[in-house]
Amino acid sequence: MAASIIGLGTAIPSHTMTQQQALEMSTDLICRDERESRLLRAMYRKSKVEQRRTCVLYTIAYEWIDREAPPSSSAGPTTQERMELYAQHARPLAMEAAQRALADAGTEPSEITHLVTISCTGFDAPGVDIHLFDQLGLTPDVQRLNIGFMGCHGAINGLRAAQGLAAADPAAKILLVAVELCSLHFKFQWDPKRMMGNALFADGAAAIVLEGDPTDQKICSLADTASYLIDDSREAITWEVGDFGFDMSLDSAVPQLISQHLRTWLEKWLTDRGHNLDAIQSWVVHPGGPKILDAVEEALGLDKDDLSTSRSVLAEHGNMSSPTILFVLKQFLEQQSKGPYLALGFGPGLMAEMALFE
Repeated sequence: MAASIIGLGTAIPSHTMTQQQALEMSTDLICRDERESRLLRAMYRKSKVEQRRTCVLYTIAYEWIDREAPPSSSAGPTTQERMELYAQHARPLAMEAAQRALADAGTEPSEITHLVTISCTGFDAPGVDIHLFDQLGLTPDVQRLNIGFMGCHGAINGLRAAQGLAAADPAAKILLVAVELCSLHFKFQWDPKRMMGNALFADGAAAIVLEGDPTDQKICSLADTASYLIDDSREAITWEVGDFGFDMSLDSAVPQLISQHLRTWLEKWLTDRGHNLDAIQSWVVHPGGPKILDAVEEALGLDKDDLSTSRSVLAEHGNMSSPTILFVLKQFLEQQSKGPYLALGFGPGLMAEMALFE
């Protein structure tokens, strides 16, 4: 059963860092010699991020770190301290996105029956979900579900859950909110496996209002979702809780794994549902990084223009993890691009997640 999307809203922090500012700060705090500085410059250049929004990165960097200390001498705030910042900043950002989605849908908070929250960058209970109850004015009998620690494809996991809720209760009206503060997990000590995360990640939130009954009010419909666990890829992307923030590693084999496995799975899935690759008019691909976008392009035989919206979001906002794919979808919808739309995201596993919008 398709779920109708009737509202979509996004929110970003007020503080902007250009990529040049981020590079200068990172070089000062991390690099111990010219070799590390040169490698970092190359990573930041290759990221294709031009700017990103952050809630707290500048605060952590310039208030928690002794600027007189040698580079890489401090691991930065503890995980507990970073989680305190998450509780402080994630809630209002999620609230802003939710308010915009409700306004876009013309829906009152009192009409919401289910709340789905998504985040992989913080733990806090009672947290973002209860904050939304209190500040939006949700009724106390709203049913809630949290999709946690799923990574960059978390919004697709949340959409799958929302579609199931709508199928179980056609009268349901579901608010889905994804919020991430990736910059909280900035790495202050040199580690080649973790520096690309510093170059890519940013903060943001996105929200969607869905309902089960078909309606003329819908922006588009969520037709179906799918998952695929790629063989021999368990260490390709990892996301673990460390003592000084969460630790992410991204293996250089990820683009090759995507190139090898994506097309066969996707073609079969689409064929089973009466579609094919040529039928997809708009590709809503999570911009995990330029090499991931290049791998999708190569695997599916896409033109450069097919992923231009994903590249635009990456350049303007960086990788905000789970909300990012909804930023890409929003741009397609604002451009009144033709459907069907196919969303793709990749995360720890290596797992591919897909959503088909019509």
